[in-house]
Amino acid sequence: MTVWKTSRRNFLAHKGRMALSAVAVLLSVAFVCGTLVFTDTMNTTFDKLFAATSADVTVSPKAAADADDFPENGKPEALPASVVAEVAGVDGVRKAEGAVVSMAVTLVDSHDKNLGSDTGAPTIAGNWTDNDLRSMEITSGHAPRGPTEAMIDADTAEKHHLKLGDEVRTISVTGDIRARISGIAAFTVTNPGAAVVYLDTATAQRKLLGASDVFSHISVTAGPGVSDTELKKSVAAALGDPAAYKLQTQKEAAASGKDSMGSFLDVMKYAMLGFAGIAFLVGIFLIVNTFSMLVAQRTREIGLMRAIGSSRKQVNRSVLVEAVLLGVVGSVLGVAAGIGLAVGLMKLMGAIGMELSTRDLTIAWTTPAIGLALGIVVTVLAAYVPARRAGKVSPMAALRDAGTPADTRSGWIRAVLGLVLTAAGAAALWATTRADEASEGSLYLGLGVVLTLIGFIVIGPLLAGGVVRVLGLVVLRLFGPVGRLAERNALRNPRRTGATGAALMIGLALVACLSVVGSSMVASATDELDKSVGTDFIVQSNTGQLIVPQAAEAIKKVPGIEHVTDYKVLAAKLTNPDGSTVDEHVTAADPTYPQDLRRTTVAGDLAKAYGENAMSVGSDYAALHKIEAGDEINVAFKAGGTAKLKVAAITSDDTTVDQGAMYINTTTAERYVPADRMPTNMIMFATAQDGKEKEAYAALKSELAAYPQYKVQNQADFKEDLKDQVGQLLNIVYGLLALAIVVAVLGVVNTLALSVVERTREIGLMRAIGLSRRQLRRMIRLESVVIALFGALLGLGLGMGWGTSAQKLLALEGLGVLEIPWPTIITVFVASAFVGLFAALVPAFRAGRMNVLNAIATDG
Repeated sequence: MTVWKTSRRNFLAHKGRMALSAVAVLLSVAFVCGTLVFTDTMNTTFDKLFAATSADVTVSPKAAADADDFPENGKPEALPASVVAEVAGVDGVRKAEGAVVSMAVTLVDSHDKNLGSDTGAPTIAGNWTDNDLRSMEITSGHAPRGPTEAMIDADTAEKHHLKLGDEVRTISVTGDIRARISGIAAFTVTNPGAAVVYLDTATAQRKLLGASDVFSHISVTAGPGVSDTELKKSVAAALGDPAAYKLQTQKEAAASGKDSMGSFLDVMKYAMLGFAGIAFLVGIFLIVNTFSMLVAQRTREIGLMRAIGSSRKQVNRSVLVEAVLLGVVGSVLGVAAGIGLAVGLMKLMGAIGMELSTRDLTIAWTTPAIGLALGIVVTVLAAYVPARRAGKVSPMAALRDAGTPADTRSGWIRAVLGLVLTAAGAAALWATTRADEASEGSLYLGLGVVLTLIGFIVIGPLLAGGVVRVLGLVVLRLFGPVGRLAERNALRNPRRTGATGAALMIGLALVACLSVVGSSMVASATDELDKSVGTDFIVQSNTGQLIVPQAAEAIKKVPGIEHVTDYKVLAAKLTNPDGSTVDEHVTAADPTYPQDLRRTTVAGDLAKAYGENAMSVGSDYAALHKIEAGDEINVAFKAGGTAKLKVAAITSDDTTVDQGAMYINTTTAERYVPADRMPTNMIMFATAQDGKEKEAYAALKSELAAYPQYKVQNQADFKEDLKDQVGQLLNIVYGLLALAIVVAVLGVVNTLALSVVERTREIGLMRAIGLSRRQLRRMIRLESVVIALFGALLGLGLGMGWGTSAQKLLALEGLGVLEIPWPTIITVFVASAFVGLFAALVPAFRAGRMNVLNAIATDG
């Protein structure tokens, strides 16, 4: 009970000094809880959506993939319309409806503006059935009654200011469908951002499936008292052929949809939790510094406690109880902040097009439990070493000034351990650069990153002495005596300076590493494009949409074009000369493709691969299956028959463009794949006539203005697009790392604030002998700047080492150019100085306001 009272009194007495540590715990816990609530809410949203849109039993073609969003030929797999009547006659069936659904469409308005989502959510076209009433209701107008009418969802109508009577165009592989809006239907469950258009059944069959007597699936409704499982068995028995149909109950269909989304949500969740873990790691340094300084400041107090009978264990427990209180307060506030963060993320997603309703806000009991457990455990672990140090304070410390004597022996042990860990990490990074395979090298890289990070953290106090002195010569000496005082203050406690700088080091090391990797990827890809791409223009969709035939024909009619190359991808099963059978994708292209993309041939003649019954394979595939030029491979096309093709060429896989591609002539594919099953183009290439590049570029863009899902890019556009994509990804990562950097800045603020308290008498004496308020504030600001620059130097140096090693692994995948983004590195370093200035604002202001006489009279 005495320990509890003492701990509570000390905690409340120093609550101001604990505040920033509590904020660090709060931020870290909030990020964890916010991530869990946000992803749980997304799961709930999709669960409700899939459950609401699934019939009691769904019958679909066996050949249809679970996530057949973009079928090879642009038309989803279908089953005969006659099956609907067959299913309707089964006992226990109340209703069977033929449904048409396709995601291989684009919806545009009368001004050719794409009405689809910008977030990656699909555009869905189909016919209106009674099953749709499970998830939607018509709020105005009526369902389409003929080929000139269409109904759209209310979210799309609101976002794009559409109303009844407006014209929309649905672009599909069989042609464009022009219609006027006859109705608007609203989701009764949350729509995560999909754009939906309904057509009349006959039009949907003909234009989306390519035939008038087929459906993409059948929605079956159970009769009274018939369970979904019983209904599924009855329908399966009636249909008879298990190889032709796939049957799913409502629960199974919902689970299938959830599985298709689950991997994406899991990746997002664990990535965000990873950044929360980094913030926790940085927060540990803040908490360690806080308790270390509080213990040092209370040395005399602890000595008196020991003198009047407190045991080491009681003192130790007293500090740990304070840590528990800090963890509880920070964690409870963090859980609440996390829920608010999740709601904020939902609003942000809504602003960019993915609607998530707060009605679906999901807070599992495990979320606050995890948040509280993490916050408290991490705080207590961080306070353990300072607590042990407090327990070692002897009663004689009551007779000394505040501050614990340095442990020289432990300092040497720390230095040796840090050097060993850093050397081992450097050796692992060196081994990464010598690895022959990426899988082997990635293990060395991971080991090297962990060991060098821990090594730098351990050796930080030793590095602080040398680095701060160098920074002092370059930066602080410009400010005369005040600068020298700031340098000595930073050097006074190297352990504290090292820990404070290490907190900033972690975030900046990751920033530097990713900057090097990102810049190297862009530079390597750009270099590869310069060497290998010979075409003038590339036409493709960034959302995975295949190029519909009408758009392909428009490209081929553009004046000023010398040649256009089709590029199709076919799924096939390959039987190799060694007897192995492998599922692969084969690229069917025109014979002009070797001009559009220059590939190095290691055996045979690539031009002959476009001959009759011929093909090429990549060098890695050839080595794996012991294939030589002249061998034959049986190629069973998924959409057609089986061909025996001669390997006319083996291309080098030492590239990033089309790595591993197998080429055949388009005419060869057409010989074995029926015309109605032939895939549409995934991408197209166009080369202009000499001197007509500008005119052809403008004409291509003009011709494809009616098809906004496609981008026309010349080589400069393609490179810029690649740079933008990598840049956007890095910006997201930097945004997530900002949390760790914010926590590190709080650490600098807290260290300075506690340092000012620790030096109260000293500051009073300095003021008494002539140091002005302005000089005092400048001294503290300079001390903060040098600590921030120390952390930045360590972090940027370490990060560049990691990034350089990682680039060697990328080189094994064809990305062989190393580029150090010096503008980014220099900007971050300079920005670190401003971070230091910002962190010192409040501590410097408080120090400047101290009463000189009261400061001199302060005990310790």
